[in-house]
Amino acid sequence: MQVIDKIILNFTSNKSLYIGEKVTMSEHMIQTAMLAEKAKCDDNLICSSLLHDYGHFILENPDELVELNIDGQHENIGYEYLKSFFKKEIVEPIKYHVLAKRYLANDKKYFDLLSEASKTSLELQGGVLSREESVKFEAQEYFKPSILLRKFDEAAKKTDIKMKSIHDYKKLLTSKLI
Repeated sequence: MQVIDKIILNFTSNKSLYIGEKVTMSEHMIQTAMLAEKAKCDDNLICSSLLHDYGHFILENPDELVELNIDGQHENIGYEYLKSFFKKEIVEPIKYHVLAKRYLANDKKYFDLLSEASKTSLELQGGVLSREESVKFEAQEYFKPSILLRKFDEAAKKTDIKMKSIHDYKKLLTSKLI
């Protein structure tokens, strides 16, 4: 249970803006979970959505990495930390949500919807996937939930919505522990 308290503390105490956006990292992740709920996704994907950018809380200074044109690999950092505590169904979509962005960016309509900050990070993260990389990603077990998570992720940057609290998700987080 200590990890849940630590997660909640990180969400409530971290007030830094989500890189290049007008919402905080915490607001962004909560909005992502709210979108998964609105889409009637299962609890696993709601939990993945809530924690998908947790690696940003672990990184020293995500904004500085962007300024230095370095990919902090927040998806891998978050995955490596969270996999000790959460079920595979939760952490695998987190691990692949950046790959999902790179996959979806092959579609010009999707690419055009990306925020400027998201386009910048896309380049730092390796750019659009090649056809070969896309086919390989499509074969992954967690391809579909990763794609859904990524779509919620991109839409979760609103400043004018009623927000839930991380405390509203404590029971869900607790239910997904290993």
